[in-house]
Amino acid sequence: MKKVLSAREMSVSDKYTCDNITPSKELMFKAGKAIFELGAWRSPVAIVCGGGNNAGDGYVVAYLMKKAGIDCSIVTLTDKKTPDGAYYFDMCQEISVDVRSLAETDISHYASILDCIFGIGFRGEVGGIEKNAIELINSAHAEGAYVVCADINSGLSSDSGLGNTVVMSDLTVSVGQYKSGHFLGRAKDVIGNLVCADVGIEPIGEYYRLVETEDLFDIICERANFSNKGTYGYVALLGGCENYSGAMKLASCAYAAMRSGAGVAKLIVPREISNSVSHYLLENTLATLPSVNGRFVFDPDALEGELEGIRSLAVGMGMGRSEDNERIIRYLLLKEDMSLIIDADGLNTVASSEDLMEILKKRNAPTLLTPHPKEFERLSGISMNEILSDPIYHAKEFAKRYSLVLLLKGSSTVITDGNDVYIINRGCAGMATAGSGDVLSGVLAGISGYTDGFLKVAVSGAYIAGLAGEYAQRETNSISMTAGDTVRNIPKAISEILEKKQNKQK
Repeated sequence: MKKVLSAREMSVSDKYTCDNITPSKELMFKAGKAIFELGAWRSPVAIVCGGGNNAGDGYVVAYLMKKAGIDCSIVTLTDKKTPDGAYYFDMCQEISVDVRSLAETDISHYASILDCIFGIGFRGEVGGIEKNAIELINSAHAEGAYVVCADINSGLSSDSGLGNTVVMSDLTVSVGQYKSGHFLGRAKDVIGNLVCADVGIEPIGEYYRLVETEDLFDIICERANFSNKGTYGYVALLGGCENYSGAMKLASCAYAAMRSGAGVAKLIVPREISNSVSHYLLENTLATLPSVNGRFVFDPDALEGELEGIRSLAVGMGMGRSEDNERIIRYLLLKEDMSLIIDADGLNTVASSEDLMEILKKRNAPTLLTPHPKEFERLSGISMNEILSDPIYHAKEFAKRYSLVLLLKGSSTVITDGNDVYIINRGCAGMATAGSGDVLSGVLAGISGYTDGFLKVAVSGAYIAGLAGEYAQRETNSISMTAGDTVRNIPKAISEILEKKQNKQK
């Protein structure tokens, strides 16, 4: 796993390093040198600089380019400079680096552009000359200029990945450690290639974890011949109603559980929609519960009978809202001999009842919630805009308050138990389609059949579903891709993990 820091923790870590390990001027030189060496520069180069230490990194790059014989210009937005930045700017002037203001520069004439406008301290919306500079950089990028961003794309929040006007990069060089804004919000849409330059800044205090393939090696393992379906768990998925039968989606959900390794996956639906679902099921077990007008009727004896021997249950997919469903969710929350994954209408049902929210808080069995931001708004009572502005903080606080694991969906997935935070940077635009959440629930249910601890289940499940989605998009495209394409690519995702594990062991 790679370490990921908030802007605050990065600033604290940077200050500690400068005060105790590496003087600030030396650290700035290391940062600039790394950016210089990592870029695939085409001459001439425009180095667009604001007034902070991010600009200082740019002055170091300009100095090194001039020494290397690369045609470059420093393009300034302000006369303001930090002390360390001024030191390297003076060095540039001593060797006659070209310096000009944005007003007297046609950026479109440059083959490469280095963005050093804002650093990780940027907050709010971009305006004024900085907005003009970003728009000019993006216009040049659209015409073929090679754009590199120092530390983080200017205009992008280093905590949330949000921003109204953001530099589009071919390469972003994160300095020291990754920041959460490199993965959340708009990050995937504006960052081309992302690399991290190790300049000797170690995290001081809290950090998040960016999950990598090797982090799943202890969970996704080749199976022993001396095993059977019971070894890998009996899981169930409860959902569906007449209005939202989504037969194929429910089948995909159950199929995803099997493809993810469950020994047995049982799909539990209202009796009246069973015929529309059964046609799509092969390896899965289909079970039904009493229903009226295609919706579940709460029958505790029937429900308990279908849950006998079940290790883990995913509930809520296409379930709809009703008083009987509220009774079912209450029953499941109070049933503490079974792990529970709650998604979709299951989440909305819990969110609509103070009583269920209180039961959720008191539940002592493993519980995993999988909301998207709007569902999390309903659960938490926090506006979606506020959630998106700091998703990690709000997810962590909620998980801590309710003593559960929260998987917050987004362009990257945030997973937390209230203590540790994991970021899954897998997935693609093509997964923004009906049924993708159901597929994730199926994957989570499948892995929970043979894996202890919902934190591990959530991390591995989100990673596999995202990786399978990437395979699916490569086969199709971001527009035509369906959730079923993701399911069909789960084996490729798991094979990639197993192959990388085997290669590492050789």
